[in-house]
Order: sequence, then structure tokens, then C-alpha cells
Amino acid sequence: MTNGPRSGLTAVSTALLAMSRHLEVRDVLQTIVASARELLDAEYAALGVPDDHGGFAQFVVDGIDDEQWKAIGPLPRQHGILAAMLQEATPQRLADVRKDPRFEGWPTAHPDMSDFLGMPVADGEEILGALFLANKRCSPGAAPPDPVCPATEDGCAFTAEDEELLRVLAQHAAIALTNARLYERSRELTIAGERARLAHELHDAVSQKLFSLRLTAQAATALVDRDPARAKGELHEVARLAAEAADELRAAVVELRPAGLDEDGLVATLRTQVNVLDRAHAARVTFTAHGLRALPAAQEEALLRVAQEALHNALRHSGAATVDVTLARLGHGAALRVTDDGDGFDPSAVRRAGRHLGLVSMRDRAGGVGGTLTVVSEPGKGTTIEMEVPGG
Repeated sequence: MTNGPRSGLTAVSTALLAMSRHLEVRDVLQTIVASARELLDAEYAALGVPDDHGGFAQFVVDGIDDEQWKAIGPLPRQHGILAAMLQEATPQRLADVRKDPRFEGWPTAHPDMSDFLGMPVADGEEILGALFLANKRCSPGAAPPDPVCPATEDGCAFTAEDEELLRVLAQHAAIALTNARLYERSRELTIAGERARLAHELHDAVSQKLFSLRLTAQAATALVDRDPARAKGELHEVARLAAEAADELRAAVVELRPAGLDEDGLVATLRTQVNVLDRAHAARVTFTAHGLRALPAAQEEALLRVAQEALHNALRHSGAATVDVTLARLGHGAALRVTDDGDGFDPSAVRRAGRHLGLVSMRDRAGGVGGTLTVVSEPGKGTTIEMEVPGG
């Protein structure tokens, strides 16, 4: 931070923008730590988010490679200086952390640290975490490469200006972390709502099939002796109802499974689900993808959920023989198309009748990520549902 106020302001602005760009808590924490370490020229940086049991729910570091981090061992407990920041909510600027009376040592593989600057991350009176830096480095040109800076008048290489800058960063970090938590909570509620909806549909659809199956089986039992031909017909109906119930159960299970977007990506996840549906239903279900690149997590989830809803409608309500799913790159974004050759419907009549077939939910999902949804359908001519999202 010695290249002048303009470059310093640019660096701070870049850091704040980076923090606000992420929605996942882990990504936000990592960005905060990396930004703090870079801005204040520190060798090491870390941020711990406390749990309710004297430990840390999350602990993110920067300046330590994966091998060294594994060698250090379990996450630290809330003790010593870390505990002071969390409990007293006060900054800590120390000339040598090892000489502080609260210092309780560290594991053998832990890097050696001397000068220390710590700052609580707080939202009002709630302490969200403790952010700290260690081993201040001089700026390029001031001394040989990556030296430790000379101490200030109070003995610490970190200056009062560094402390104030970290305070500003911590304030914005609290906002970014709170927003990320709200986002994840919103996603949890959305998933819970999806599961409740699926459970309700599963109960209604499969329970009706099982009730019909039970009555038909009872009828077949009563007819076995006095009318074997009719009993045989009833048993065929039992087989048909059982197959339908199994199809609906498999489809519901596919929707209840974790999306797997983080591990596999949108294309692989959707391809897997289409393959399962193709095996579970009489209709032919196909999937093709063209040049799609990775999208923001929220957009990928919205595309997946819309595809699932469209497939659900086509396979359960349309009587389609074929259903085609296409996912393609569209500029910096993506376009999803689900087309079936089923019965089709009049979208305006469906809305007037109150049978939305999930159209409202799909439009909400598309709009929620800045996208658009188009529904083209006509009685007897199948249905095409298209969703487009811009690039992230």
C-alpha cells in the first residue's frame, strides 16, 4: 500500500467488489482473507467463524499451501488471542504474538509468526468471525525481496493505518458474509419448499395409484373362481397400475436427489437425470448440449429446476412419445429448450382455469436469475418451453 492514494483506493475498491460478487459463504470467506492479505502486504491471513462449542465452524487461511495446512492438524479452538477478539470484540495489534501473555503456542507444523494484526468481523453486536494477519512485509523496492518491515514506534510492523484499513475491510466483510448467509438460508428454504411440494405430489399421485391397485387386486381375488377370464383382465390392470406407480415414484426420487451441480456441473447433472427418466418412462427422453460453459451457481440451479419441471409436466401430463432437452451456449449465457410431441394445451386457458402446470414457478425461477421463459403450446401440437439466461 505504498504506491499512492489512487492505487490504494483502487485496490480497496477491487477487494470490496470481489467480496460482493460471491454468494456462497465459503467463497466470501476466501475472498475476504485473500483481499486482506494482499492489501496489507502480510505473509499470512486467516478468518475464523466461531461455532457454539468453543471451536470454529469454518476457518479459512491464505499464505499456507494445502500440504502444510494438512500437517498442522485439526482446527484451532477459541482460545488465547482469537478468543479475545471474539469475546471482547476489540482489535489486536501486537509487535510479537509469541510474547503476548495470552499466547498458548501452536502445532509443530504451524508457520512461525511474529507481528500480528487482528480484527473482529461484526454485524452490530453479533461477532461473525475473527480476521487476522501475521508477518508484515515491506513493499517492493524498500528492501530486499519479501523482507519483514521494520517495526513502528509501538513496536509492531503493522501500522495504525493498516489497522484502520483492516477495520474498513472487516465492516464490508460483515455485510458480504451476512448477505451470503441470507442467500444460503434462502436456498435452504427453497429446497425445503421443493421437497414439501414433491412429497405432496408423491403422496397424491402414488397413493391414488396404490388405492386403485388394491381395489383391483381385491376384485381379481373375488373373480378367480367364478370368472377366471375377468379375473385375468383385472390382474392385467393390476400390473398396469403398479407400473405407473413405479414410474411416478422413480420420477419423484430423481427430483429429490441432490442436484450435484457443485461436483458434476449442469450438463452432466442434467444428462444423468434425463437418462434415468428415459429408462423409467415409456416416452423416449433425449438430451443434447452445445458449447455450454460454466455459469454462476444460481443460474445453473434455475436452469436445472426449470428443466426438471418441464420434464415432469411432459412425462406426466402430455402423453408424449418423445421429449427432447437441449442446452446450448447463448452469447455469454445459455438457452434451455424442452420440447415434447404430446397433447399440448392453450397456455392462456390453463392460466384461466387455475392449472398452472408449474408455469408460474418456472417463470419465477427464470426471472430470479435475470432470465426469460417462453412457452409455446397448442392443443394437439405438443409443447416447447424455452429459458434463456444472460452471462454472469
